[in-house]
Amino acid sequence: MTYLELKQKILDYTEVSSTVFTDTIIQGFIEDAEFRILRDVDSDNNRFYATASLIVNQRYVLVPENTLVIRSAQIVKPPSGSEDRGFLQFRDTNFMSEYNPTDATGEPKYYGWWDANNIVFAPVPDQTYEIQINYILKPTGLSATNSTSYLGTNFPNGLLYACLVEAYGFLKGPQDQLTLYENRYKQAVEAFSIEAMGRRRRDEYQAGVPRIGKQ
Repeated sequence: MTYLELKQKILDYTEVSSTVFTDTIIQGFIEDAEFRILRDVDSDNNRFYATASLIVNQRYVLVPENTLVIRSAQIVKPPSGSEDRGFLQFRDTNFMSEYNPTDATGEPKYYGWWDANNIVFAPVPDQTYEIQINYILKPTGLSATNSTSYLGTNFPNGLLYACLVEAYGFLKGPQDQLTLYENRYKQAVEAFSIEAMGRRRRDEYQAGVPRIGKQ
């Protein structure tokens, strides 16, 4: 489902004209719906990976733009090219300050959010380390300048229902329609979540797919 298709469906389902539901208002519905789905569903398409260098005596690393959640952080130990990877443990900033009040250096063991744009490490790196950050990224949503998206293609019914919940909330009724689309949204999310988890957890080479043996 494209942006224009979703926009027209919102108008058709609510039977409201574009003079009431302007492009700006509908864009607000879409953005709120996409944020809701992003929080409700752990979708694989939002998982990204980035590498950066931890510099000697530098505690902080800038996270990728629009990062919502850091899933994990790994360090590739020197020398460069080594496959000896170690996961760091996540801690809050209070722990980091108490653990390393003097900025002692060493191989980092912990990481945490410092502010909206940076993560902090402890101990402070004693040499250059390559780090891999595994994170959840806010994807580019549907808009007048972006006609397609992952949700529009793979979860069109859930996206539509979430938008209709926003639309009927904006209209302040009728309550039965709001309840109807809220329930349909929840059912769609449940099915989509089960589907996503099933794909992630099942190795179809080993199980779940009938096979014909050698003749």
